[in-house]
Amino acid sequence: MISSCLLGEPVRYDGSGAKVENRIIERWVAEGRAILACPEMRAGFSVPRSPVEIIGSNGFAVLDGFAAVLDSNGKDVTRLMLAGAQAILELAQSNNIRVAVLKDGSPSCGRTYIHNGQFRGVKKRGEAGVTTALLQRHGIAVFSEHQIAEAERHLAGLKGTMTKGHAG
Repeated sequence: MISSCLLGEPVRYDGSGAKVENRIIERWVAEGRAILACPEMRAGFSVPRSPVEIIGSNGFAVLDGFAAVLDSNGKDVTRLMLAGAQAILELAQSNNIRVAVLKDGSPSCGRTYIHNGQFRGVKKRGEAGVTTALLQRHGIAVFSEHQIAEAERHLAGLKGTMTKGHAG
């Protein structure tokens, strides 16, 4: 699974994409092995929309009910973010997805950082977004757009275990 914005789809809060030029992703797409998805679009967010950030912690805390997701106007969009994450999990499970490459920094998809909840551009390193947290809790390996080679190595390892009779 790959974040739609990473292939240039204009689904980000400001109506832009975040296209990543990468031969591995290009090959996955050409081979028909990539499913594109955007949690915010699945949840019904509009484009463009106000930026949102996790207030109080990270995606795991949102899943557990200890943190909220607010837009820059103070509107609570936690339920929408949770709905988008759940829709992505269901899509992943129905397609037997085991690896996802998602947009870092996003309150949904962040893998190595998210913003600190003050809408000042300050990053919190080592924190996950809501969708990333949910996918990880369900055994799906998540990588950022800066970890595509790692994602490919992880996939190769999964194929190796399946061919050695370790499936199931």
